[in-house]
Amino acid sequence: MKKKHPPSFEFEPAAFIPFRDRKVLARIRAIKRADMEKHWNPDYRIRVLPDADMEFVWMNDMFHRIKTAMDAGKQFVMITPNPWPRYARLAYLLNKHRVNCRRLHTFNMDEYANEKGEIAPETWEFGFMHAFKKYFWSNLDPKLRPPEKQMQGPTDKNIKVYGKMIADLGGADICYSGPGWTGHLAFIDPGAPEFAADSLEEWKQLGPRVCTLHPLTIAQNSMHGSFGASGDVAAVPPKAATIGPAEVVAAKHRVQMHSISVGGTFISWQRMVTRLVLHGPVTPLVPESLLQSLRTDVYVSETAAADIVPRWNIGY
Repeated sequence: MKKKHPPSFEFEPAAFIPFRDRKVLARIRAIKRADMEKHWNPDYRIRVLPDADMEFVWMNDMFHRIKTAMDAGKQFVMITPNPWPRYARLAYLLNKHRVNCRRLHTFNMDEYANEKGEIAPETWEFGFMHAFKKYFWSNLDPKLRPPEKQMQGPTDKNIKVYGKMIADLGGADICYSGPGWTGHLAFIDPGAPEFAADSLEEWKQLGPRVCTLHPLTIAQNSMHGSFGASGDVAAVPPKAATIGPAEVVAAKHRVQMHSISVGGTFISWQRMVTRLVLHGPVTPLVPESLLQSLRTDVYVSETAAADIVPRWNIGY
């Protein structure tokens, strides 16, 4: 007698999930750590690093690029990701090596906005510009600091010309980013009506604007320390101002980081979306996947690269 197999149980991903192609998801889910660094684009350079090295690589990359440009007397333009307290370490390195940052220009890639589309002011203590100046600019030696007007973030006054402000400086020399739970790039969330486009090529040309945040992005950000790391989803604003795909494409180079876990543990919501970003299709449904087609240095932590397999010893 033939052995009977139990009936399979199949289901479609929940309707709110942006990327829902089950065949692609099954392939992505099965990618092993050993194959993570392989990619069809030789200019999309993936490296898996020990978790402890990720912050060092990021800070060292920023420091090296700034110092090299400043020592050469050149202007340097950066698109910077969500500021956090460790930017103080970058300021420390620049102070320690007496790097004169007068020619440095920074543009924060995003900022929160309310339901009316009003962008959070610099005075809001949970805002990104507030954090950037608190942890980076204010920690630089006043003799080495760039003029404060060269530290920019999206505001109600500049959002319509934010892309032009970057372009007028020759475009960004470097753009740093990392995927959110939805695969978002900056705060470009999949499915945001403000970033609707009829084709990938049209989408790639969209510039800065205020957009609606996906529920997963709000849930993700509710775990940030600034909001108490407590799942307080009502504390996270519903919209955000953000650069567009156009600013990322126009940047001379890009660095992409994958290393977010829950409180430094093995548990990571990023493990699956990292695979989707690195090895799935290039699509607005996974905005950060755009970088696959561009010259990019990609750094992935061992935790993010770990195989996706059942782990019955871990509960909630």
